[in-house]
Amino acid sequence: MANVSHTRGDITTHPDASEMRDRYARVLGGRDVALVDGPVFLLGLYCAASPWIVHYTTSQPALVPHNLIMGIAIGLLALGFTRAPERMYGLSWAMCALGVWMIISPWIVGDSPDAGVVWNNIIIGALAVILGLVCAGTAAKASPRP
Repeated sequence: MANVSHTRGDITTHPDASEMRDRYARVLGGRDVALVDGPVFLLGLYCAASPWIVHYTTSQPALVPHNLIMGIAIGLLALGFTRAPERMYGLSWAMCALGVWMIISPWIVGDSPDAGVVWNNIIIGALAVILGLVCAGTAAKASPRP
């Protein structure tokens, strides 16, 4: 007869402990950058809404759809990082490229942008580059080496 008493003990003696550890590692595999997913999504959300937050919809009409599309793209990257991290963290470098583009876009897309528009896009771009580098660095550190 099996011992079914409810004594508290260490789970390491459980017969399925190694299988549970392996399953837990598989479930959490690739989630080393999980804390970055939220800030990346919020950055994309702010980027999409920034023309209305900074109030340059009338002074820079070309930058309004640009920032909206870029914000949606950053937000979709964040959702991809959350949904399929093992496949999406290779796109961390794309996040860096989006950040660099956001930094230079006021002068290319915009028409004589004022300081508020320039600083808005520089800050969004710098944060995108930093978060992209964090994602890329952590993913490179976490990926298995052959």
